[in-house]
Formats: sequence, C-alpha cells, structure tokens
Amino acid sequence: MHVAVVVFPGTNCEHDVDHALSLLGAEPELVWHRDVDLSGATGVVLPGGFAHGDYLRTGAIARFSPIMKEVERLAAEGAPVLGICNGFQMLCEAGLLPGATVANRDLSFICRHVDLEVTSTKSILTANATIGDILHIPLNSYEGNFVAPESEVAILESEGRVILRYHGENPNGSTNSIAGITNRGGNVAGLMPHPERASEDVLGSIDGRVLLESFVGSLEPVPA
Repeated sequence: MHVAVVVFPGTNCEHDVDHALSLLGAEPELVWHRDVDLSGATGVVLPGGFAHGDYLRTGAIARFSPIMKEVERLAAEGAPVLGICNGFQMLCEAGLLPGATVANRDLSFICRHVDLEVTSTKSILTANATIGDILHIPLNSYEGNFVAPESEVAILESEGRVILRYHGENPNGSTNSIAGITNRGGNVAGLMPHPERASEDVLGSIDGRVLLESFVGSLEPVPA
C-alpha cells in the first residue's frame, strides 16, 4: 500500500504523516512537489504546513505545482486522496473539493485540541468511524475558517458530504462548524485538524487513529 506524501516548500507535517501511516501498516513515501509521476502510488496525502509560505492565498501557489496533475489524475480514477490542514486548502484551490478557507474569526492562530463530531462515514477518512463519535484532535491554523456559497453548503449538507463538524464550540468561525468534507465519490477528503498528531498515546490522544485507519483501509494493494 504505497502512499505518496507530497512535500511542498514550507510544509512541516510530512514526517508526522509518514510516521503515523507507517504505524498503521502503510508504506508512505515522501514525494517532491516537482515530481510528475505517481504511477506507483495507490493513494496520496497532502500534509499540513505553509506551502510556499502561503504568500498568496493558502494553497493557491501549491495548486499549480507539477505534482498536482498526478493528484488530480488519481482522484479522477477513484484513488484515495487526503488533504490535512494546508493540504485541505490545496484541494479546495485545485477544485477537487468545494469552498475555501479564510482567516479565523478572531484573526488569531489556533494551536490546541478541539472536539470533532463524525457526521458521515461515507468517505475514505471516516469509513471506520461511527456517526456521532467525538474525536479530540489538535487544530493548528490561522486560515482554517471554511467558507463556501450558500448553495454549495446546502449541497454538501444534503448529500452527506460534511464528514466532520466542530463539536461544542466553533473555534474558527467555519460555516456550519464544518471541519472536514468529501467529494461526491467519497475518495477525496479534507479536514483542518491534524489526525496524525493524535495517533499515539504519547501525543495525548489517539482519536485521530480511526481516521487514518479509514484512509489506510481504503488503499488498494500494490500489484506484485
């Protein structure tokens, strides 16, 4: 189960993701954003960080990196594609997920655990979870406030594509407390909090493990 973990200039969570996926039996490989061939991968993760320094909109420059054509190809073929934090922003910028993220409501960087409610299991990120589960997972972002036109939000809600919602509080002002969404096929998913930072007991929570287990479980074995 080879997973491409894409590294952009400024990302800083690629090794966290690599470690967490390895613990779950996957075979992650760090791939530079200028690479143009992901033919050996059965899934992709776009990790968190500050791709290209986020000097424009978050993820807007990274969206044009050469590797993104391969990410788009794999997504169209039904392969699991996961974007975490900055990676979620890239998926939105690339049009693989709707909406965008803007500055947090209080214009401050958030770095603490938050509670998430699983609201759908029809995605590569939540398939192993149970609707109603409450997960305690770190959130680390300044532009994590998810926004989209009312019509698009209505579609996401009606189609069950809001897969994670902030529970108890809405820390960044996201529309409808949305913390994670998926595409219609369920194979492309993005979320703002960091499940890889809640995958071992030593990190204070293992609640992110069920999400990463779902992702790993969605991977197809690599042909011998």
